[in-house]
Amino acid sequence: MYWDQAEGAVRCEWGEAGVRHLGAQADAVVIVDVLSFSTCVDVALGRGAGVLPFRWRDGRAAAFAAARGARLASPTRRFTGGPSLSPASLLALEAGERLVLPSPNGGTLCALAEELRPGHVYAACLRNAAAVAAHLRGHHGWGHGGRVLVVPAGELWPDGTLRPALEDWLGAGAVIAALGGPGSPEAQAAAQAFRDAQGCLPEVVGGCSSGRELRERGFGADVALAAQVNVSLCVPRLQTGEFRPVH
Repeated sequence: MYWDQAEGAVRCEWGEAGVRHLGAQADAVVIVDVLSFSTCVDVALGRGAGVLPFRWRDGRAAAFAAARGARLASPTRRFTGGPSLSPASLLALEAGERLVLPSPNGGTLCALAEELRPGHVYAACLRNAAAVAAHLRGHHGWGHGGRVLVVPAGELWPDGTLRPALEDWLGAGAVIAALGGPGSPEAQAAAQAFRDAQGCLPEVVGGCSSGRELRERGFGADVALAAQVNVSLCVPRLQTGEFRPVH
């Protein structure tokens, strides 16, 4: 399998296909969706809340939340006055809340990764890249043949195909650069992209396609939150369907 990146302890591959084809071979899978699923998870857990990712945005999400006694976030960034896929909307969460976060992109990747590597799935973004990497270095056989798969989520074109997203490539690179160790060429390229952009990340994230879209829709605060680097010590791990911080 030429595409398995077996030469690297750290591997990097895009989206759902990356999880499907490389996830089972990894000792840990890190999902990176900077704008905004992974950033939402970091912000929510930083407030003391738990996050239950869900892949569908229809009535199944409400039923799922009710069955688990959790609060349902709006699946869009509409100004609802409550929690949504806008990271800024989660700054008002209270400790102890449990939030169902519908996200066809991030939620789908998490569900698939959990099927393949239950208990070994993490969410990372620019805000907590170093913290997640530090945890992984101390666990999952790191230094003794352990393998980490970092998955930049990307976005979806209207026809459902993958659109590689610069912000997720940089977020994945931030994790990989902090991990160190032998990486595949793909992983090394992502880490180098992060290093090259590190001095101007707010401008790069704000100016890329996804960042421009959000700013023009009035969600500049989300972009600003997502562009912060290593301001969080939170390490979100998915266990039995819920993200909680590693202690």
